[in-house]
Amino acid sequence: MDADTEIDVAANLRAVLDEIAAAAHAAGRDPAGVTLVAVTKLHDAARIRPALEAGHRVFGENRVQEAAAKWPALREAWPDLTLHLIGPLQTNKARQAVELFDVIETVDRPKLARELAKEMEKTGRRPRCFVQVNTGAEPQKAGVLPDRADAFIAECRDRYDLPVDGLMCIPPVGEEPSLHFALLREIALRNGLGGLSMGMSGDYTVAVQFGATLVRVGTAIFGERPAAG
Repeated sequence: MDADTEIDVAANLRAVLDEIAAAAHAAGRDPAGVTLVAVTKLHDAARIRPALEAGHRVFGENRVQEAAAKWPALREAWPDLTLHLIGPLQTNKARQAVELFDVIETVDRPKLARELAKEMEKTGRRPRCFVQVNTGAEPQKAGVLPDRADAFIAECRDRYDLPVDGLMCIPPVGEEPSLHFALLREIALRNGLGGLSMGMSGDYTVAVQFGATLVRVGTAIFGERPAAG
């Protein structure tokens, strides 16, 4: 038997939620102020169902096409689930993203903001939006640069009337994540944004200490991702 089939998703989920609660208490925060986004990238419906059956309802996907293949059927069975897009979004997928997702965490450029606004007006659906900030200014990574974040947030709100709830970041590998979490929190504060999506399997407890309202955890719950086909 493949060892991966022995993953106890429900037990892993409980352990992660317990760690989030402990980190929140240690930071003097209410654990209810931190939402776990269970990241299901490359995991099939059979791996996801135990988390749904355990009562979890907030999930994250990286790709529109993958989400479209597996989440509509799951949503029929669990209509109260909330689905976040946490991967880069191409403008030609904006319509599908607005139809599929409840939260889009990767708004990072004016062209995408314009397309999302157009599709929201057409469909009447208004997924909550997070602006992705490239806190490490990494050339290969999506996200608006920190020194342009204020202007872009204003543009999303004022020009495109997007429902911007907060900010998201992915710290550079090998750098101290707390520096990036602190920077994201600072940008959010000065723009009056309450949502902070930051922290993944390796650093989510640190993110909670720095005010994360959403943490994105996949591997610690579902095990290693299968190889992409």
